[in-house]
Amino acid sequence: MTVCVLFDLKIIFFSFALLAYLLTIVLNAALIMIIAFEKALHEPMYIFLCNLCVNDLCGTTGFYPRALVYLLTETNRISLEECIVQSIVIVVYSVGEFTNLSVMAVDRYIAICQPLRYHSIMSPFTALSLVTFIWIFPFFIGVMAVSLALKHPLCRHDINKLFCEHLSLLNLACKQDIFQGIFNGFIYISMAVFFVFVLISYLKIILACRKSKVNREKFYSTCVPHLISFLNTTCGLSDSLLTRFKVETLSNIAYTFLSVIFLTVPPVVNPVIYGIKLGPIRAKILYTFHSPRINNL
Repeated sequence: MTVCVLFDLKIIFFSFALLAYLLTIVLNAALIMIIAFEKALHEPMYIFLCNLCVNDLCGTTGFYPRALVYLLTETNRISLEECIVQSIVIVVYSVGEFTNLSVMAVDRYIAICQPLRYHSIMSPFTALSLVTFIWIFPFFIGVMAVSLALKHPLCRHDINKLFCEHLSLLNLACKQDIFQGIFNGFIYISMAVFFVFVLISYLKIILACRKSKVNREKFYSTCVPHLISFLNTTCGLSDSLLTRFKVETLSNIAYTFLSVIFLTVPPVVNPVIYGIKLGPIRAKILYTFHSPRINNL
C-alpha cells in the first residue's frame, strides 16, 4: 500500500514537472521567435531580452530532464560525467542571469537618462560586445568553478540536492584548498557588484523619472518588468548561500524547495512579465492569436 502511494506521488510530481518544463519551453521559445522574426524588435533592449530567454532555456534544460528521470524511475544515481556537464550548465545559467539583467539595466539607464545619445552609445558594436560579455563571462566562471571543484579526488558520493553544481562537487572532495575559496569569493563578489550596479542604475533612473512624465512612462513600461525579474533572480541566491554555508536548520522539504526555485521560477516568470508589460511584444502576441476581422462589403 505504501509503495503504491509513493508511486502515485511520483507520477503526480512527474506530471507537474513535465508540464512546467513544457510551459517554460513554449513561453521562452515564443518570445525568442517573436523577437527574431519581427524586424521592429531588432533593437538592443529586445536583443538582450532574447538572450535572457535563451539563458533561461539553458538553465531549465540543465535541470528538468534529469529531474524527470529521477521522478519516473527508481534510480537516483548520476554519472560523474553527467554531473560535471549539469554543474557547468547550471553555473553558466546562474551567472548568466545576472550578466543579462545587468546589461539590460545599462541599456535602460542610457535610454532614459541619456535618450539623445542612446543610438550613438548603444551602437551595433556596443550591443554585440555586451552580448559577448553576457555569454563569455558566465562560461568562464562555470568552467573554472567546476574545474577547481574537481581538483582533488572525491571521497564522498552523496549529493543532498536534486541537481549537481560546483558547490556540491566541492563538498564531495577529500579536501579543499585556498584557491577554491578565493575563486568562490570572486564569484560572490562579482554577483554583489552586479547587484549594486543594477541598484545604482535604477536609483538614477528613478531620480530622472521624477522630473519627466515621458521618462515615467518609459520606466513603467520597460523597467518594471526588469526590476521584477531582477528581484526574482536575486531571491534565488538563497540556494547558493545555503549550500555554501551548509545551513542545517531547515527541513529537507524546505531545503529542496529553495534549491530548485531559482531554476524553475525565473525561467517561467520572465517571459510572462515581459510579454504582458512590453507593448510591442504584447501587441504582436495579440495580433498573432487574434486575426483581424474581415468585413464583407
